[in-house]
Amino acid sequence: MTSELPTSEYNTFYQTYIDKLPDEELIKILKDQKTEYVSFLKGLKEDDLKHAYAEGKWTVAQVLQHVIDTERIFQYRALTIAREDLTPLPGFDHDAYVPASKANRRSLESYIAEFEAVRDAGIALFESFEEDMSGRVGEASRSQLSPRAAGFISAGHQKHHLLLFKSHYGL
Repeated sequence: MTSELPTSEYNTFYQTYIDKLPDEELIKILKDQKTEYVSFLKGLKEDDLKHAYAEGKWTVAQVLQHVIDTERIFQYRALTIAREDLTPLPGFDHDAYVPASKANRRSLESYIAEFEAVRDAGIALFESFEEDMSGRVGEASRSQLSPRAAGFISAGHQKHHLLLFKSHYGL
């Protein structure tokens, strides 16, 4: 449950993402979000992918790629920490990832398929963690992080961008 997630397991920078989530178990959130997000994506048109809400802002395609990339990174962080690898994990520069991804060249169908695959992999990963594994704390981006916190942060991040699609992009 999100309300039971100790703040000692994550950087408070991520609180805004966690606060966007219902007070439910991580796996339920991930599965419910998958259904909601895929439904949202299937309602888009190919032309929507190139839309940015203002000059210099990311296109819908770039945001979709960012959400997928971030989810993968947090899954890797969760796996590394759960497996007791004490190597401090670096941060990542999401602003560098976007142009390198060439996101605007992809189809909507490819984004739907990739999101489903990445989310399914995450669900399987988090389902595989026993309680002691899920609560281990390691270091990522020079902050404390547990695998369960990584899952909640990733889910909250995806929800954050879904809300932005609705409020800023008019989708």
